[in-house]
Amino acid sequence: MILGDNKSLPIGWQWCKAGDVIDVRDGTHDSPKYQAAGVPLVTSKNLVNGEIDFSTCAFISDTDHAAISKRSAVCDGDILYAMIGTIGNPVIVTKEFEFSIKNVALFKFNNDGIYNRFIYHYLKSNLVERQFNKNARGGTQKFVSLGNIRDLLIPLPSLKEQKRIASILDKADAIRRKRQQTIDLTDLLLRSVFLNMFGDPVTNPKGYKVGKIEDLLSAVNYGTSAKAGKEGKYPILRMGNITYQGDWDFENLKYLDMDEKERKKYTAEPGDILFNRTNSKELVGKTAVFREEEPYIFAGYLVRSKVNSMADPEYISGFLNSSYGKSVLRHMCKSIVGMANINAKEYQAIKILIPPVEEQKEYSSLVDRNRERLSIYKRSLINIENLFNKLTQQAFCGEL
Repeated sequence: MILGDNKSLPIGWQWCKAGDVIDVRDGTHDSPKYQAAGVPLVTSKNLVNGEIDFSTCAFISDTDHAAISKRSAVCDGDILYAMIGTIGNPVIVTKEFEFSIKNVALFKFNNDGIYNRFIYHYLKSNLVERQFNKNARGGTQKFVSLGNIRDLLIPLPSLKEQKRIASILDKADAIRRKRQQTIDLTDLLLRSVFLNMFGDPVTNPKGYKVGKIEDLLSAVNYGTSAKAGKEGKYPILRMGNITYQGDWDFENLKYLDMDEKERKKYTAEPGDILFNRTNSKELVGKTAVFREEEPYIFAGYLVRSKVNSMADPEYISGFLNSSYGKSVLRHMCKSIVGMANINAKEYQAIKILIPPVEEQKEYSSLVDRNRERLSIYKRSLINIENLFNKLTQQAFCGEL
């Protein structure tokens, strides 16, 4: 498809600029004074998975809200679109209470010939992503201007065709969301299995011995401080490669070269526990068990530990990834120049229940089976995502 060329569209379609057919505005450019309670101020970071996450919103006064609403009042059926940071994440508003917006584009549908759900799906497509990537500005924090959004080219069919296409994409998107929900529930189930097997660590209903993590370890060491880059023989594990849920994300790897002596010292082996000692307060202490056979080096922001005969690594990881473990980590970390830190000594001093190793291994077997199911679900989601993206591409080329 050639953007802007009506000859590339079916008969009855035309390219239109968003600002010519939709009332496109943005939120306040001011910085209102925050307060403990009041009207939520929604920013780009609050647009998550097609919904508004109000849990992390700041609050402003009724007076500031009234001033913002004179220009940027949000109504049912409007679309919000993040302009700063992670650009996109459109949300169709279902308004249950008043709120204001900042750093967010606002699409208002006063034109009877434009269907908001058609525009919603278009805003999620890679056609929009490609247009905005050309115009996105900023260094580490990207942003798209209101002018760029108003100039966004939209392939527009008749209202009837818009509704037909949106209906097809709604159904396909529902399948994708259900698969993601299955993945989320499966992950939640694993955390509940830990609690069911070992009980509440606070009350210790099964009367397990209470010790420290160091009682269950045979070796502990920090990772390498060597600088990594885009090239090198060995991939290196960094803080971003451990997920909050206690799994691995091998995207965006960096690499380095290392002599054999150093490599042995800093190579993660299957069964090793990797602990993220430095990060933001909410993320410090991310923990995962390494399971790959391929050699990966681990970086200095990680602590590698090996268990002794009293423990299974999945048990320690499960403990630190439980809601109780996360709470312990948040309360014990200290800040150093804007980052939170838990050093190796403090990590080893964390109190932990010590069930019989046979029970720990039973839990480990459940983890393995659960991970196999998750792997199947995730592969299925990738296939669904690919099909959905292909369907979306066809939809806005007029090929559905």
